[in-house]
Amino acid sequence: MKLVAWVKLSPASAHDADALAATLRACNRAANHASGVAFAKDLKRRNVLQKEVYFALKAEYDLGAQPAVRAVKKVCDAYATLKGNIKAGNLGREGSKRRLRAESKPIVFREDAAQPFDDRILTWNLDARRVSIWTVAGRIKHIPFVCSPEALKLLASRRGESDLVMRDGTFFLTATIEVPEPPVSEPSGFLGVDLGIVNIATTSDGEIMSGRRLNRYRRRMRNLRSKLQKKRTKSAKRALKRIGRRESRHVANTNHVIAKKLVATAERTSRGIALEDLSGIRQRVTAKKDQRARLHSWAFAQLGAFVEYKARRAGVPVVHVDPRNTSRQCSECRHTHRTNRVDQARFVCRSCGTVMHADHNGSRNIAQRGDAVWKRGAVNRPSTA
Repeated sequence: MKLVAWVKLSPASAHDADALAATLRACNRAANHASGVAFAKDLKRRNVLQKEVYFALKAEYDLGAQPAVRAVKKVCDAYATLKGNIKAGNLGREGSKRRLRAESKPIVFREDAAQPFDDRILTWNLDARRVSIWTVAGRIKHIPFVCSPEALKLLASRRGESDLVMRDGTFFLTATIEVPEPPVSEPSGFLGVDLGIVNIATTSDGEIMSGRRLNRYRRRMRNLRSKLQKKRTKSAKRALKRIGRRESRHVANTNHVIAKKLVATAERTSRGIALEDLSGIRQRVTAKKDQRARLHSWAFAQLGAFVEYKARRAGVPVVHVDPRNTSRQCSECRHTHRTNRVDQARFVCRSCGTVMHADHNGSRNIAQRGDAVWKRGAVNRPSTA
């Protein structure tokens, strides 16, 4: 499996920082030129496009040989991704406004968009925690970087490209690392996880991870954004971008903590993890006007992705089950009726009289369905050889 390690660069001077920023601008302007040529002449293959624009990128945008090659590859990769999204239907049906808008113009890169660097133009010194990188102002050597011990350990097995990223004036390098996956163990059962907004995750063991603190934080950020949007000034726009990223980091950290806890519980008890398949839930569910912001800011897909990759690293199987009626079905007698769900937090079975927390009941149903899916072989299972 692939993991991404982030390191933060600490340029020694303002000159070095300006050189890195100028490099991103030059590379992305060159990529926009190559993208325009690729769109106008329908040259989406790397070798053909490189032959067409290589010398122009070097002469007009002051790029070296290898940065020009990386810019062309970035353009070709972007068009390949666009083609994949169109084929998968992610941009709507043929003739839809969104798809026509994507197909009718060349791909454009922001001036501060990430730029890939390979080992010819970026050298890592992990022992000294320094990098040497090509810029339009010449090669800058011995730029310090900081990262976590876990990221440094991952970087030891790094191969291939790394991306230079700038966020709010701070520079980062991201490297993709291929790590071996342990074999998936045969589970003795499944830990059902019910995902929600009021309670972010509730397990079939009865553990509830409340979303009250996160929802309160989001509500405060939403009110702050509303005030800033009314100002309509440049400083307000900068503040909007800053607090938006801060909120994203806070949500991601919360999801990381919850995912790590779920995987650790499943690994300790030799169980798998069962999650609901919530694909397309925002299109299926209707919400009142005052609840739409909460529904559309619900990061269930991110939490599910975190659980999956952490489970793969631990050898814990993950299955996705049909979410229909998990909140209406009694986990004791299997009786299903919409009146069983009295309110958001309370479940009372009209048949057997079972009373429990509604999310706990739903997670138990998910665990049972996960076990059934696994036993009938509807998912990949570990080899018994």
